Amino acid sequence: MEFGKLPSLDGVDFTLPPDPPENELVLNGRTPATPPRIYLGATGYNMKPWVGHWYPAGAKERDFVRFYGQQFNTIEHNTTHYRIPDTATVGRWREEVPADFRYCPKVPQSLSHARDLGVHSPELPLFCDMIAGLEDRLGCCFLQVSPYFSPQNLPVLERFLDKWPREIPLAVEVRHEDFFRPTAAAGRYFALLSAAGAAAVITDVAGRRDVCHMHLTNALTMVRFVGNGLHPSDYARIDEWAQRLSAWFEKGLQAAYFFTHEPDNLLAPELAAYAAGRFREAIPGLETRGPKPPVPPAQQTSLFDI
Repeated sequence: MEFGKLPSLDGVDFTLPPDPPENELVLNGRTPATPPRIYLGATGYNMKPWVGHWYPAGAKERDFVRFYGQQFNTIEHNTTHYRIPDTATVGRWREEVPADFRYCPKVPQSLSHARDLGVHSPELPLFCDMIAGLEDRLGCCFLQVSPYFSPQNLPVLERFLDKWPREIPLAVEVRHEDFFRPTAAAGRYFALLSAAGAAAVITDVAGRRDVCHMHLTNALTMVRFVGNGLHPSDYARIDEWAQRLSAWFEKGLQAAYFFTHEPDNLLAPELAAYAAGRFREAIPGLETRGPKPPVPPAQQTSLFDI
């Protein structure tokens, strides 16, 4: 993920902003989840460098989805950003992961980057029909619009949300700076998501602290955490997120999707493993899963050892 990356972290203030006042209204009256759930994942499973460490030695690419599902309980599923899967592919995805796993498919770019967000395209209902085939393995889809999509385009987003099936959870990520200024237009954006039952994606990245906005528009949130090669600040930031998520769950947050991004995805499991431990310490009764290196097969006895 190159968005918001910096050549140096000097001078970056990673402190999480305070909660907006609207969060109290979103969570007001909600009973705390029992148990609270954090779905913890990375951005892809097709990772040959993980073989022999996070995947068993000798693992084949055809089995990567299954081994990924043993390590994480969600995925930022970018595959769907480039093509709509067919029924057979969706069925294979569903069957290859454990019952507690949730896919978070990305809305195809043919829709997310269209001027009208594809509201008149047959691809929108087709995509929804296909991913519905994930059944109980379907988590929260997310729509990542063009960086040029501004508050002036809110009527387009409103039409998209009207078309989107309410039974499929959705999170929306915007990047235009005007969405994060203290203006009436920005307020309308978050209010629109709240009215539609959609979550506002929170992105914690060094070079764009404004997109770490901390707005909750639903009892579900999605956080995209962009690390910096396991720099010490990565761990300190996770520690702070553990406390913030704990506070949100106490107030009524029901679930969180938390994705660890690291350069080329290589170190995402290390950071996710740390996050799982810190989240469990901070949130009583939490249900989550973090990566653990697979146990190596027992060494066979050599004839020369007899």
